[in-house]
Amino acid sequence: MRRSKIRGMTLIDPVLLKSRLGQLAGRFDVDALPECDSTSSELMRRAERGAPAGTVVVADRQLAGRGRRGRSWLSSPEASLTFSLLWRFPGGATRLSGLSLAVGVALARALEGLGAAGVRLKWPNDVLLERDGDFAKLAGILIELSSDRRGVQIIVGIGLNLQAPAASDLPQPAAGLSSAGVGADRHAILAAILLELAGVLDAFGEAGFAGLRAAWQGYQAWQGMPVQILGDAQALSGRCLGVDDDGSLLLETEQGLERIISGDVSLRRTDAAPGAGAA
Repeated sequence: MRRSKIRGMTLIDPVLLKSRLGQLAGRFDVDALPECDSTSSELMRRAERGAPAGTVVVADRQLAGRGRRGRSWLSSPEASLTFSLLWRFPGGATRLSGLSLAVGVALARALEGLGAAGVRLKWPNDVLLERDGDFAKLAGILIELSSDRRGVQIIVGIGLNLQAPAASDLPQPAAGLSSAGVGADRHAILAAILLELAGVLDAFGEAGFAGLRAAWQGYQAWQGMPVQILGDAQALSGRCLGVDDDGSLLLETEQGLERIISGDVSLRRTDAAPGAGAA
């Protein structure tokens, strides 16, 4: 474990982090870097060289971070926490449906445990903060899979806003953890997330997403609300009915019930979906 400093200020100290992880410290091997292209790219290179499950790369500054659908996720130590975790599951990739949603449950639980109020989840991989009926992005999750002789290895990339980014920096509203009433330092935040991830990933390995479905639905931002699925095909509108046991989104449309396995969800505030009132 290495210690990282920028301008003489200690940021992430893996030794201090280990003390926060308690009895589960042995399940993680954390390396803190002053900067890198992206924590997921760096961890992928290490995985190819045989890094063990539980390896974590956290960067004080991420220069080429990436999010879902090719979006960028840059970071600075004062405003964000960016890290990636390597995990492995036996068997094939087909049994990992809903994994990004399961990781969202771990994040929501960890942030609530730190005192955050208004944490919500957006299918399939965003953590939101609710304020007065509005939602702003608090964190993003990126899951990358590959197979080797040991089964399926996953890299869980997480970018969490500690402070709200400037409005001009992002195409959508964004919030910081400080806005949710959390004053914990980065060590406490990272430790809380890793501890919840260990429990959730263990549960997922045993029962898949089905065992975490109810928990995810309890955090869902759009339950019963008009939504629109945006993607390469024509937009699809309907009323959100939650998710299936495999993590597919259930959408009530004029044509009937649709199961959505990929896409972006955005709330429609004006046009009501079938069976729904105006939002």
